[in-house]
Amino acid sequence: MLDFIPVTLRIIILSAVPVLEQKASIPIGVIAGLPIWEVYILTLIGATIPSPFILWFIEHIFMFLRRFPVMEKIITYFERKTRGKSGNIEKYKLAGLFIFVAIPLPGTGVWTGSLAAVLLGLNKKSAVMTVFAGAAVCGLLILAFTSGVGLLIQ
Repeated sequence: MLDFIPVTLRIIILSAVPVLEQKASIPIGVIAGLPIWEVYILTLIGATIPSPFILWFIEHIFMFLRRFPVMEKIITYFERKTRGKSGNIEKYKLAGLFIFVAIPLPGTGVWTGSLAAVLLGLNKKSAVMTVFAGAAVCGLLILAFTSGVGLLIQ
């Protein structure tokens, strides 16, 4: 269906999608037969592309969208959900943000971590580097898990 898009670009795009991020794109890249190092780099690039945009622009986007009642409810929902997950980020600041992004569990990752950093007022420059480091570790953990499962299947 998307055969006209190179597989490498599809992996980058997939890893930039909220919720999916590296958790989905790494196994798919490995299954597609790409070298592991290439999968890791492509997914790290794709996963971290949204972070600076979220950190610097989400407040402005939310402010604009809040003018529409339906969007106000959606934004409030996302803010409440993110704040509920960001207790350790609030307590441990950048170290908490790093761990939150690095651990590949549902509801964690670059998108939620970046939004939490904004909602908690963390320094944006420090947060973007912390999110990148967390995504780098997350990718390594997912690669290790994916490789381990691959070895078990063979």
